[in-house]
Amino acid sequence: MVCDICQEKVNTIDYKEVKLLRKFVSGQFKVLPSKRNHLCPKHQRQISQAIKNARFMALMPYTRNQTRK
Repeated sequence: MVCDICQEKVNTIDYKEVKLLRKFVSGQFKVLPSKRNHLCPKHQRQISQAIKNARFMALMPYTRNQTRK
């Protein structure tokens, strides 16, 4: 299994790229495990940290109830 981010040769994962980060969360906005994301441990840690930063900066919701209707 090859990491998707390694294949695309992405150097940094930024918390401002919300469209990219949405691919790595579930419908309840939980961070998906690396088995479902097909990521190596290095990029899984970077994705998790970027999602946490995006949530803190209010770019992504913590739960599904916080989304706009």
